[in-house]
Amino acid sequence: MNAPIIDPLQGDFPEVIEEYLEHGVMKCIAFNRRGTLLAAGCSDGTCVIWDFETRGIAKEFRDKDCVAAVTSVCWSKYGHRILVAAADKSLTLWDVVKGEKIARMTLEQTPLQARLHPGSSTPHICLACPLSSAPMIVDLQTETTAVLPVSLSDTGNGVAPPVRNKFSDGSAPFTPTAACFNKYGDLVYLGNSKGDILIIDHKSIQIRGIVSIPGGAVIKNIVFSRNGQYLLTNSNDRTIRIYENLLPPKDGLTALDKLDHELAEQDEVEKLKAVGLKCLALFREFQDSITRVQWKAPCFSGDGEWVVGGSASKGEHKIYIWDRAGHLVKILEGPKEALIDLAWHPVHPIVVSVSLTGLVYIWAKDYTENWSAFAPDFKELEENEEYVEREDEFDLVPETEKVKDSDVNEDEEIDIVTVEKDSAFSDSDMSQEEIRFLPPDPSPDIPEQQDRHVVSTSKLGDGSQSVSPISEEAGQNGHLTNHESSPLEEDSGGTSLKRKRKPSEKVLDSENVRPSSKMKVSR
Repeated sequence: MNAPIIDPLQGDFPEVIEEYLEHGVMKCIAFNRRGTLLAAGCSDGTCVIWDFETRGIAKEFRDKDCVAAVTSVCWSKYGHRILVAAADKSLTLWDVVKGEKIARMTLEQTPLQARLHPGSSTPHICLACPLSSAPMIVDLQTETTAVLPVSLSDTGNGVAPPVRNKFSDGSAPFTPTAACFNKYGDLVYLGNSKGDILIIDHKSIQIRGIVSIPGGAVIKNIVFSRNGQYLLTNSNDRTIRIYENLLPPKDGLTALDKLDHELAEQDEVEKLKAVGLKCLALFREFQDSITRVQWKAPCFSGDGEWVVGGSASKGEHKIYIWDRAGHLVKILEGPKEALIDLAWHPVHPIVVSVSLTGLVYIWAKDYTENWSAFAPDFKELEENEEYVEREDEFDLVPETEKVKDSDVNEDEEIDIVTVEKDSAFSDSDMSQEEIRFLPPDPSPDIPEQQDRHVVSTSKLGDGSQSVSPISEEAGQNGHLTNHESSPLEEDSGGTSLKRKRKPSEKVLDSENVRPSSKMKVSR
């Protein structure tokens, strides 16, 4: 092929609903790192894992102690574990392959969001954002917590002592606070109700930098791009802001120590703000200046080139897509159901959204095929034309075309073992132990029950009874065969027993025939 089949100028973003998934009432979703598995939390407390390639259910986690709705699901780095947060204030860590519960912990407040530490393949540390208290670092192994500061007034000098097994009582007015780990999990970026982004060392519970957003509106969402280069915030002023991360991807704490040393002579508050300016730089702002839409569940695409946000208006299922330059490129309009969560596929141009009714919609690209790519002389026709064949077109050796010798070396060995690296993942992200697919877990076959029947009696018009064999299973379940319209066949012996249809009263009167007291059986 001399040209790609798919037109590269079409844009690499979804356009139409390709399919939808249905299983109970789903509330939240999360892809694994490869996008091969999709986890969905349901209203009955279960967590379902879909095989995204086959659109089938691969595994289902059901905790008998949890019957409340799931508020958040999160995969570990290599997919070995999954963290489920529920409305009954519980955090449950599951082993994905074994389907076993690793740990379970109950908080004092309902966790609206919970994220596992991204720097470990089998983490037991997570970041929880409760409903009416400050975000906290939770150790599921030791069942201890450390509450993070949400402002300088909580620390005095920027340092807060770790609080173990102690939670905020929620007595003071408190709005839900958004927080997330950076790419390698050595720092926590927290957005508070005053419009500040706090950069926190979660091990020492120390604020290392402060960035104030324009307007000082409440920050509702905060999330990093996949490569850790950009940070996204969603505020109450109906604006999505993109910040460029100026810290190195790795060893962010080391870079902060150098900045602290350079700015040691400044006042504590001024130093934190100066450090923040050298950590994050405002890159772009996104908003709908006409309708002034509030945004819900904004995030980046897998490659970070696109920004997506859902409309928070009731009864609307609209998804807005911008390019990183700030241009609105597409508005996806779904069914008349409110949107509650969405996620962009890590690798492909696919968006998955969750509606208020519990359905998961899969948005994919509507590709337009470029048929001229199949041959250099291929011609696309707008309408049918009469074809005139050449005189030598079907000759064995046409004179107008010469067969060229192939340049392919047939003796060259072909490597079918080496797997090419995916450009969407860095070398540090690659792992041979990563779980991409779950092994099939087929349900056992139900043995067929032959030669087991129960006797069912039905009265005819003259008071006589007929006997017909019905399977015991059908009799127990109440699914009886309609014998008036269909014959019943007996499996044993290969003999077919057919029951004749009862003549109508009109036929009986016309023929002066009365029904016999016994039903005739024909073999």
